[in-house]
Amino acid sequence: MNSFLKVPLTATCLVATWLAVKVSAQIPAALVARDGAVIATFHAEGAQIYQCKPDSEKYPSEPRALAWQFREPVATLIVDGKSIGWHSAGPNWNHTDGSGAKGKVASTAPGATANDIAWLKLDIIEHRGSGVLSEAATIERINTKGGMAQGACETAGAYLSVPYSADYVFRRNNS
Repeated sequence: MNSFLKVPLTATCLVATWLAVKVSAQIPAALVARDGAVIATFHAEGAQIYQCKPDSEKYPSEPRALAWQFREPVATLIVDGKSIGWHSAGPNWNHTDGSGAKGKVASTAPGATANDIAWLKLDIIEHRGSGVLSEAATIERINTKGGMAQGACETAGAYLSVPYSADYVFRRNNS
């Protein structure tokens, strides 16, 4: 091969390798092992709901401080600006085609900032109906923004609604 062609080809390979490493570094290690083809990706806009309760970490014989404890998500699932479903306690995802799925957390990775809820990989433990979600085996919650409770809670039983957004990626099994 001509030596003049080797230099640009080598430089191109180095840049491509650097970009691949940089992109993979942006995906948390807990979520890297991705199996199965993507069935659907939905953007979610909503809130993480917290309730002010006694901190369960303290010993029962000591007075327990109040702390914000996660209660449930409430979000609209969106594709191309159109509402196509909702996300709620369970955790559950429901599509307007009648299909639904319930998940169980398999792994977590921290959000980008202290204000962002964690990225998750969830295994589906229940399906409902037939439709787009009926073939899903896993769900990934990625690209989270917001959703973390901040500040002290002073009144037991009080609620706090913290806006958040995320992308949910639904995957089927490879088999």
